[in-house]
Order: sequence, then C-alpha cells, then structure tokens
Amino acid sequence: MKKISAVLVLICLTCLLIFNQCKVSDGKVSIDLNAKPFEKLSDYHFFKGALKDLIPNDKVLPYELITALFTDYAHKSRFVWMPEGTTAAYTKDEVVDFPAGAVLIKNFYYPNDFRDESKGRKIMETRLLIKHADKWDALTYVWNDEQTDAELSIVGDNKKVSCINIHGEKLNLDYSVPNKNQCKNCHNLNNVQVPIGPKVRYLNKDFKYADGTKNQLEKWTEVGYLSGYKKEENLTNKIADAFDEKGATLEERAKSYLEVNCAHCHRREGSANTTGLYLMLSDKNPESWGVMKSPVAAGRASGDNLYDIVPGKPDESILVYRMTENDPEIRMPELGRSVQHKEAVELIRQWITAMK
Repeated sequence: MKKISAVLVLICLTCLLIFNQCKVSDGKVSIDLNAKPFEKLSDYHFFKGALKDLIPNDKVLPYELITALFTDYAHKSRFVWMPEGTTAAYTKDEVVDFPAGAVLIKNFYYPNDFRDESKGRKIMETRLLIKHADKWDALTYVWNDEQTDAELSIVGDNKKVSCINIHGEKLNLDYSVPNKNQCKNCHNLNNVQVPIGPKVRYLNKDFKYADGTKNQLEKWTEVGYLSGYKKEENLTNKIADAFDEKGATLEERAKSYLEVNCAHCHRREGSANTTGLYLMLSDKNPESWGVMKSPVAAGRASGDNLYDIVPGKPDESILVYRMTENDPEIRMPELGRSVQHKEAVELIRQWITAMK
C-alpha cells in the first residue's frame, strides 16, 4: 500500500511539474477594471497554449510599428485587445482613441541567436497598458527563469542577458525593467500618462497575420478595432522605416528614428518641453530640431560642444555625443538604454554629415 501511495504522489508531482512548465491558458481574456491587477500574467488569458509561446487568444491582435523604440536591442512582440462591442476612434496625428477596457500588450525578449530565432528566446518582461474611463494604467510583469509565467512588479528588476547578436558576436548586458514611476517619464503627454506607439502613421504597414498579409489599419477596421479610418486619406500618412535605405531619404529615416525614440519627451507637450529641442516630424523649424541651437542646460552632458547639431560636423554635435555615451547622467534616451544603438548613431552621423 505504501508503494502504491508513493507512486501516486510521484505521478501527481510529475503532472504538476509538466503543467507548470507548459502553463497552458485557453480561457477567454479576463479584464476587470474595478478589480486589482492580477499577480500573474497568465491569469489574463491573453495567450493560449504554453504561455511562453505567446500565441494570441481570440480577439488578441498582433501588431508591429514601422520604426520601433530601441531598448538595448531587445525584440518586442506587441498585441492589442478590446472588449466586445468597443472600438478605437481614428485620429490622424496622435495615438488612436482607445475605449475603456482596451489593453496594449508588449513582450520584451532576446533571441538566443539573433541570426536564427528558431534557436529559442528568453522573455524578459511583459508590459500592459490598460485603458480606464479616465486614465491609462501601466503594469509590468517580470518573467521567471523557467519561462512559465510572469509576476507583477511595481519596483522593477534587473536581469542578465547573454545571447548572440545579428553579427555573430556575444552580447552581454544588464537588462533593466523599469519601475512603475519610471513608466510615467516617457508615457507623458501634458502630464497625463498615455501610450506612445499606436499612432496611425506608425501602424500604416502590412503585417503577416495567420490568415494572410494585410495592412494593419485595414485589419483593425475589419475586426472592429478601429473606426473612422479611410485608406485613401492615409496613403502617405506614415513614417519612414529608419533602417530601410531604399524606402526613404536619409533625412526622412533619421527624423523618423528621432521622433519614435525621442519625441515622446522632446515635444512641446512632453516632459522635456523646457529644452527647446522638439523632434516631432510636424515641427519644420530647423532650430527646433537642434540645428545650431545652444542647449538650455546641459553641463557636462554637452561634451564641451556648443550646439545640439552642427551641420556637417557630427563630432561637434551634442545630439551625437549623448546618443554615443552610456553614462546614465549623460546618455539619451535616459531610460531603456544601457548600450549604444550603433546603427542609429551611424544613421544620425550620416544625416548630420550630409547637412549644409
């Protein structure tokens, strides 16, 4: 009898271990705006099957941005979900107007080998932006080492990363998960916390869905996630892919990169509105972009340079200096970067060199 009991216990423990490793989640998406956030990511049921596979549940729609925000070379897997019967309203210039209950889901991960993602990946964190009637709530879930689930974290975290980059080189870094207050630094428009990414001009591209390739804005309209969008009015309403040399001019690519990576703060309504450096594509004033503009207050962050941008001279431009530096008190952006984005620095250097 004791042997039978021991066998049963062993079977139960084995089943529990297998369940935890797979962490299967096949229920409907669960969002209650009046309840406390779930402690575990799996409880929302955004994904079905093994959680780490990030297979979207019904009505959880994947999306991409034409040019993405740089976060220490992390890859991102983005999704959107909205409650049944609700839709986002089209806005031409800012983030689309999401309904209460909408959720933006962003997973940050590193492929084991950037050259071949079939070799596996390590998911670092999942960030949620949940729309309430009068505000957005930012929640961060940190994944465990077993990649079975992610737990809510208010204080952030630091995690070691070791992988092979696109050039076949070893990439080792300390990945920083922001705390709840740090989220507000970037997601700030007129002192209100808002999303950054899902603007029409950032989304206006094709995406390969499970049922075929389609323009993302048309897909959102088709599934009822976007109203008021008209294709014929938005044929040119898109930013450039910063790293597609054939798709746009050097200036268009450089400015698109800077808007996506810097203009959430460096705009008149952002947290860096006192700097006089405004990097929205809609701003046509060269001085607003830093051309021969003295910094308001840079100190040693200027690198002893006098102007944000000196045409033809990237090595004398504060913008390049701060993009190159990794010192937390000097680097730009301040958050989300601990290593230099080498490809972006080269892009901006080329742009400034070509200026007359």
